[in-house]
Amino acid sequence: MTTPETPPLYLRDGHDDHSQECKDVISSLPKEPGWVSTSLPKEPGWVSTFLHQYQGFWYTTWLLPGVIDCQNHFQAQDSDILLVTTPKSGTTWLKAILFTLLNRFSFPPAAKLHPLLTQSPHDLVPFLEIKVYNGKQVPDLSCLTPPRLFATHLPYVSLPESVKKSKCKIVYLCRNPKDTFVSLWHFTNRLRLKESGVNGLEEAFGKFCKGISLNGPFWEHVLGYWKESLDMPERVLFLKFEEMKEEPIMNLRRLAEFIGCSFSEEEKGGGMLLDILKLCSFDNLSNLEVNVTGKLSSGEENKVFFRKGEVGDFGKYLTAEMIEEMDGITEHKLHGTGLKL
Repeated sequence: MTTPETPPLYLRDGHDDHSQECKDVISSLPKEPGWVSTSLPKEPGWVSTFLHQYQGFWYTTWLLPGVIDCQNHFQAQDSDILLVTTPKSGTTWLKAILFTLLNRFSFPPAAKLHPLLTQSPHDLVPFLEIKVYNGKQVPDLSCLTPPRLFATHLPYVSLPESVKKSKCKIVYLCRNPKDTFVSLWHFTNRLRLKESGVNGLEEAFGKFCKGISLNGPFWEHVLGYWKESLDMPERVLFLKFEEMKEEPIMNLRRLAEFIGCSFSEEEKGGGMLLDILKLCSFDNLSNLEVNVTGKLSSGEENKVFFRKGEVGDFGKYLTAEMIEEMDGITEHKLHGTGLKL
């Protein structure tokens, strides 16, 4: 069997770079077989990847040190903007929109040298636990000028205390669980080694429904931020992927107002909103050279983050019984909350 000489980060242990305290925490946690691979080569640097349950949610082996380091060391500023999602809920799209919206005066969306044309949205808006803190307990963030823009998949209960105590803005994007699951299933299969085979749909569906998925349980993750958006609407903006797709201009205005950079009448009349949406559209981003051939520092190919970006794609993959089961779980979980997915 032929394997890469250096495994990508998401297929590495990486614990040697972290404290004994962090290692002890990880070794004490409940674990389940992961979605990406559980039968990797027995060579230095490689590790069978698991999902570990930490503070009620599930994380991959390689990611947990970054979660713990982020919690222990990240110091939020009141001017920070934090984009939060469950995996495969439109993260890449919203990263592009938020970056372009916030930096539209420095980098006009119609400019030929816009950063999104040559860099992945995941490089421009780094994940705290994946990019900023994974491998560096106390990274130097002094070079970043406010407002700082970060992303995370962390549930609300696991956010650093500095975030909860600050006045920073949290933008949460959710997607209906059926499309989220199908997109996650495709995504994790694209990350698996060919030697590991394909993660079966029925097996993955069962795990997702039980909450054993990346940053799952899905419903508890969503509800955590939904409740905070009701309690603190000035701090937490709750968006739905489907509504963003259906009414992009209205939601772009809403997003701009929330983060404190509303559009002027001149911008509205001059096509600024349409320029932002065009630059950040799925068709445009997915066909850029950087997203076709490039890679992230963690080893994933940029193209795996672009599949379809559609609403209702689950109908091509889930049986009627699966749809009924997941709809039943959703109805039960969201009952009495006021949230509809």
